[in-house]
Amino acid sequence: MSHSENKKSRTTVEIYNRSYTIVGDEPAHRVKMVAGLVDQKMREIQEGNRSLDTSRLAVLTAVNTMNDYIALKESYNELLDKLKINEEKERKQDD
Repeated sequence: MSHSENKKSRTTVEIYNRSYTIVGDEPAHRVKMVAGLVDQKMREIQEGNRSLDTSRLAVLTAVNTMNDYIALKESYNELLDKLKINEEKERKQDD
């Protein structure tokens, strides 16, 4: 890989009224989309509890997001298991 292919991009985003520069391999549009979702989730949580300071709000956002991620991962794994079972059934029928 050439040096230019290893170059990381810098994308500035705004989350909860603060600017952050994100450095990484992801395209700028994806970084902005993710930042927008984080901002949206923070604002949703803040609506339910206006007394939260930014640090607590950020932690609750991270906990909520990780919970959603785990639930999706579990659903994905369940679907994979169902696919494997169906494939095994089809193989047995073909024998």
